[in-house]
Amino acid sequence: MTLEILKTKEELRNLIDDYAYLSDDKKIAEVMDLFTPDVTYKVYMGGALVANVSGRENMERDFNGHASLVKTYFTLNGQHTVKIDGDTATGVSFSQIKMIREVEGKDVLTDYSVKYDDSYLFQNGKWLIKDRIGYFLIIEARPISS
Repeated sequence: MTLEILKTKEELRNLIDDYAYLSDDKKIAEVMDLFTPDVTYKVYMGGALVANVSGRENMERDFNGHASLVKTYFTLNGQHTVKIDGDTATGVSFSQIKMIREVEGKDVLTDYSVKYDDSYLFQNGKWLIKDRIGYFLIIEARPISS
């Protein structure tokens, strides 16, 4: 493995981690800077397509709408495997995402176990996410005490 490949793998891992950090802080405009302008983003829950968004502007609107319903996000990233081909790459990553929302006056914690399939593009000196598919494989919700 060359130094260049190791550097690229680190940059791609940092991209995934930046997505988590910024999303947890609800810095949606900064999250959008991690995507190509023509990004596609799909979400599957229980095998059903529940979101299919194209373009940064549409995605930002959707993310802001979602973030407005969430009191707290907390993300842990796990495995991240990539295949690099010049200025493009593909990757698979796994995340545990926790969200606290208020439902009928009570805080509800939802745990998501997510697998992401990504396509990346090296553009203007940095790696960006071009296409992302999120598979929400396990979802558990429960009320919590404040």
